[in-house]
Amino acid sequence: MFENLRGIFRKRRRNEEDTPPTPSPPKSPPKPPTGPVLLPQFPDEESPEINDGYCVSWSDAQGDNRPYNGSERFVNILDQLDARVEKLRKDALNLQEKKDYLLMSMDLIKSNEMMQNMTEGEREEIMLYIQRVNSRLGTVELNVRTVRDNSQEDSLSQINALIDTMIKMGDPVIARQRCQLYLNACCSNSMDTSGHMDTVPEADMGPIDKKFESVLLGCTLDDQKNIKKRLQALMGYLNKQTVSH
Repeated sequence: MFENLRGIFRKRRRNEEDTPPTPSPPKSPPKPPTGPVLLPQFPDEESPEINDGYCVSWSDAQGDNRPYNGSERFVNILDQLDARVEKLRKDALNLQEKKDYLLMSMDLIKSNEMMQNMTEGEREEIMLYIQRVNSRLGTVELNVRTVRDNSQEDSLSQINALIDTMIKMGDPVIARQRCQLYLNACCSNSMDTSGHMDTVPEADMGPIDKKFESVLLGCTLDDQKNIKKRLQALMGYLNKQTVSH
């Protein structure tokens, strides 16, 4: 009986060896992507909190599920890129304002009357510290270009000179009064929702500095907004200085 079993097993083994292996079904080729890779992928792009809304993907450009032709898709994604470029400009302008505020703060410290009450050694030490901080701030370069003609460049230069002179007055009370006149001049010309300038009566805003207002009107609208923000920040600081005195 054992011999019969051995014979059966040998026959089965020979049949298995003679039978060619069943070929596995060929792998299907990878499916092509649904759309072309149009934009570079930023690191950690799937993390919206890291990208701050700057990333645009091809799927985002498709919007809904209706079919788009090539031109519509490119226009759609360029619209989104345009919006993100504008966001980048605003963020950079905000950083520029913060840098300007830090520079202004150091100028105010240098012109503070308490510096005059220090010994020469103390004053020299403070000035050296200011120079170190100023040097570090100088390593941060921000440049958001505002298109200006020669007249607008000259007007902005005059405005900056007037504000710098006010900062270096040394007397916080007089500086605050001058700053208020400048700020009233900024508020006397406000922009309405249609983008046009509306003039607010002087009686509603208080007295204004006519020279400052005249030069201010020669600046671009973006510069006028930034000048107003700068004066508002300066006014807040001078108010604190005036109260302390």
